[in-house]
Amino acid sequence: MDRPLSVTALRCRTSDRTPGGSRGAEALALALDPDARLVGSYGKPRIANWDADLRDSHGCLLEAGGQVDDMLADGRFPVLTSSDCSICMTTFQAVTRHEPDARVLWLDAHGDYNTPDTTPSGFLGGMCLSAACGVWDAGFEKSIDPARVLMCGVRDLDAGERVLVDTTGVKNLRPSDVASRLAGQKVYVHLDLDVLDPDILPSQFAVPGGLSDTGLRTLLGQVAEQCEIVGLEVTAFEYPEPANVELVESIVRVVLP
Repeated sequence: MDRPLSVTALRCRTSDRTPGGSRGAEALALALDPDARLVGSYGKPRIANWDADLRDSHGCLLEAGGQVDDMLADGRFPVLTSSDCSICMTTFQAVTRHEPDARVLWLDAHGDYNTPDTTPSGFLGGMCLSAACGVWDAGFEKSIDPARVLMCGVRDLDAGERVLVDTTGVKNLRPSDVASRLAGQKVYVHLDLDVLDPDILPSQFAVPGGLSDTGLRTLLGQVAEQCEIVGLEVTAFEYPEPANVELVESIVRVVLP
């Protein structure tokens, strides 16, 4: 039996550098469920180094994991929307606590697999998956074995980041290979919307050569058909035009119960 849907928008600041991400998270959550829970207050966006953002957003990041933990504990299908991918440092903890065998499908233009030693930008959102995998210590417990992470759509990796991806066990797959690799398994989906081509959906950190909306719907539909999806988080939806809300909602609903 399908679990009831539970949608939460995380509005507090993680490592936001624009004002649009949190507002986009709220808009998408309300489109998916008019009764969606809205958590936190808008923070002031700024460009800060990873250590400052990690310190200042600690409470917000803990809230992200707590929300997913509560939804799973209540037997619900969690959907968490947020401004950027930093949330994975705590949300993946919650998922593996309830579903220790779950795999993570990382849909993103970026690997977010830098560390303090490799990052050229100092952006916390570009270092969060590696922290969740225990490659560096962000002050949170390791969330998931890198070998349980499958990337797709990743097309922008820094040199040091690429070495870490290649040597720690993360797989970066073509869209056509994802569903068959995950078939029969439990999957938690991390969807950063810059996985889409920027000609289809504008994004803060745009990278050409992304998926089409049809391609992403097809991929998610195949995963939903062949796997048990245990939850979803959606990030990087800059404050949208109404047509963009409809576009993203139509993509996200493919995996919802």
